[in-house]
Amino acid sequence: MTTSTEHNPIDVSGRRIGGDGFTLIAGPCTVESREQMHAVADAVAAGGADMLRGGAYKPRTSPYSFQGLGREGLELLAEAKAETGLPVVTELLDVRHVEDVVEVADVIQIGARNMQNYALLTEVGRTGCAVLLKRGLSATLEELLSATEYIRKEGNERVMLCERGIRTHESAYRFTLDLLAIPALKEMTDLPVIVDPSHAPGRRDWVESMSMAAAAAGADGLIVEVHDDPDQALCDGPQSLRADAFAAYADRVRTVAEIAGKGVPVAV
Repeated sequence: MTTSTEHNPIDVSGRRIGGDGFTLIAGPCTVESREQMHAVADAVAAGGADMLRGGAYKPRTSPYSFQGLGREGLELLAEAKAETGLPVVTELLDVRHVEDVVEVADVIQIGARNMQNYALLTEVGRTGCAVLLKRGLSATLEELLSATEYIRKEGNERVMLCERGIRTHESAYRFTLDLLAIPALKEMTDLPVIVDPSHAPGRRDWVESMSMAAAAAGADGLIVEVHDDPDQALCDGPQSLRADAFAAYADRVRTVAEIAGKGVPVAV
C-alpha cells in the first residue's frame, strides 16, 4: 500500500481529477426516465458540473424498493452524455454487468456496501476504467486503502476514494461525515479524495454546508445528488438538491474550494 504524499491527478476523458483541481460530479441518484435524466443533465451541465452521475443499477436496503432501470438506464445515461459532453459516473453492482456498464461509464462507482466485494473490485481493476470507490459504512481508512489494492494490483491506478459518511453512535442524522478522512487520506495515499455530502445528512438543507466544509478541508471534489423534482424522486429525494438551484450552489462551493487552493479541473 502506498504511503506517498505525492498526489498525481488521474485522467478521466480529458479531465484531470486531483492535484490543484476541484471536480464537481452531479446528477440524480437514480435514472428514472428520459425526461428526468435530460432535464437534470442539462441543468448540471449549465451549472458548471464536470461530470454527470446517475444510477442504472441501484442497491437498496429493501428488495421491494426501486432497483433502477438497468440496461435502459445505461442507454439514457449514454444519451445524456452525448447531449452534454459530460463524462458519466455510474454504479456497478454485479460482475455480470461489467461489459454493459463499461460501454457507457467513464468512471465506475463502487458503492459503500460493495467496498469489500473483492471479486468485483478485481474485475473492475481489469477493465482499466477509472473507479470511484466509496468507503464502507463501518470501514476504517486502512480497510478502504486495502480495498483499492484489489483494483490497483490488476494494473488500474485510476482510482478515486470517496468519503460518504460512516455509522457511529450518533442518531441525530443518518451518518457521520468524516471530514478528517480528507487530510488523513492525503497523508496515507496518492489517490484523489472525493466527498459525497448527500448521503450523510440525508436532507438537502444540510448538503451545501457539508459541501463547503469538505471543500475547505481540501477535498479534490464532490459527488452530489441533484433532481429536477426531488419531491417525486424514486430514490433519495429528500437529500437531492433541486436542479434549478444547482448553479448557485456550485458557484458558492467553488468559491470555498478556490480559497482552499483548488481551481477548476484542468484539461489534459
